[in-house]
Amino acid sequence: ILNIPVTSASTFVLLMSSLAMVLALAAVENKDQPKTTTGEKILGSSKLWLWMTAILGSTFLGFQAFEFTSFVHEGLTIRTNLFGSSFFTLTGFHGAHVTAGVLWLLTLLAIDYRRGLGPKDAVNVDIAALYWHFVDVVWIAIFTLVYLLQ
Repeated sequence: ILNIPVTSASTFVLLMSSLAMVLALAAVENKDQPKTTTGEKILGSSKLWLWMTAILGSTFLGFQAFEFTSFVHEGLTIRTNLFGSSFFTLTGFHGAHVTAGVLWLLTLLAIDYRRGLGPKDAVNVDIAALYWHFVDVVWIAIFTLVYLLQ
């Protein structure tokens, strides 16, 4: 019942969101740094990378919703058996944490639009980045244990 190609794609999306988060933090830390000769920011704006991280995180959640729906249509629910209970609890709890992370990113974006995020805010963005990376690392463990090792 596990769709390894779809879950591999969603895993790739989540890992790319970590890269976007690294670039968002770098953009915040380097907000006041020199620009290129044409006046462009070297790393792009923090808004761009925060948006990208939030979009990729939301895409991962979309993959998860697709997977949950597919499983229910196949007859696997949280009440079906021990695997169903474990699967939906484990991946659902992770999805809740990804949702919290996306909301956190949107909050940082609102602050960035309102007053801008700069080097003085780097610690706050770094804490959000650490949370985001932790959620990604936990997914790698879940993906390995549930999908690859079964």
